[in-house]
Parts: sequence; structure tokens; C-alpha cells
Amino acid sequence: MLYSYWRSSCSHRARIALNLKGVDYEYKAVNLLKGEQSDPEFVKLNPMKFVPALVDGSSVIGDSYAITLYLEDKYPEPPLLPQDLQKKALNHQIASIVASGIQPLHNLTVLRFIDQKVGAGESVLWTQQQIERGFTAIENLIQLKGCAGKYATGDEVQLADVFLAPQIYAAIERTKIDMSNYLTLARLHSEYMSHPAFEAALPGKQPDAPSSS
Repeated sequence: MLYSYWRSSCSHRARIALNLKGVDYEYKAVNLLKGEQSDPEFVKLNPMKFVPALVDGSSVIGDSYAITLYLEDKYPEPPLLPQDLQKKALNHQIASIVASGIQPLHNLTVLRFIDQKVGAGESVLWTQQQIERGFTAIENLIQLKGCAGKYATGDEVQLADVFLAPQIYAAIERTKIDMSNYLTLARLHSEYMSHPAFEAALPGKQPDAPSSS
């Protein structure tokens, strides 16, 4: 069972990973705007009160990075990490930039704090700055390594793509980032949008998404 919120980019990553591995799962919605992540029963699953959380038999994993690696170990085919050590490290580096250097800096808790303490609407500029800083780093990193093929680190979908796809999607659809400055990432977005595993994981296709999303 995957505890998820339709608009959460972290949940989005987990959905992509599950789809890529061909794992059927039950979807359990957790409405962050209603504070359902603070429900005592959910806190037992993830004390950080974040989505996603994956329950697989007796295993409970409450972090998208950990979930993806768990799935990689349990379902090694198709692989999300290459055998080549340099490319493996690059996949982890790109995923880490998204998971540690971009997304946490503009999650719901941070944005609410900025609007309350600095001023209404100030969180928008903050979000754009954090995304652009991270995208610049990733764009330059991919170009420097010269590794991009059809996807971020080659011609097969790998860990970096699982993390990049939701962040790019959110940047375009919600933050209105000008992707003309990130030609490689813009091209990757087009590839992701046409891939069945990524398409099925889109926020608007989830059961808890508003019908107009």
C-alpha cells in the first residue's frame, strides 16, 4: 500500500518507481492540506509526517529515496542503477540534488512559514530561486559529464529520471519556470511525458486529484 498525496512530488517519485518496476499497489490518499499526515495512525508509519509511505508486508518505508532503493533491491529488473560506478554515483548525485537541494526548500511547511513571517506571496519568488539554482546545477552537471542519451544518464530510465521528472513537472505546471534556460531538462520532460510509467504517475491521474486538475 502506498500512502500518497496527488500533488506531492515525493509521492510522485514513488509512484513512478512502482510503475517502472511493474508493481501493483493499493493507493491510500493522505490529504496534506487537511493535516491528515498528523493522524496518529499515519505518524506510526512515518514519524516525520511526510508522504509517501510504503507498506509492503511487514516492511514500512517512509521516504521516497528509501522506497526507490528498496524497490530496486527487491525488484532488480528493470534496473534503476547502472553497473558503471561513475554513472551510478551520478544518478545518486542528481537524485540527491532534487531530494535535498531543491524540493525540501519549497515544501508546504516552508512556504507557509515564509508567507507568514515575510509576507504573503513572498514564497513564490523563493520557490523560483531554489528551483532555478538546482536546475542550473543539474543542467550543467549533465552537460559536463556528457552522459545524456534519451534520458538523463543514458538511453534507459534510471534513478535520476525518477527524481527529475516530478520536479520538472512541478516547476512547469505550478511554478511556471522558464525552461528555455534548461534545454536538456526541457527535452527530458518531453520524454517523461510520453513514457507510460511516468504518464500514469502524473498528479492529475491519481484518485485523490480534483477532477479539474
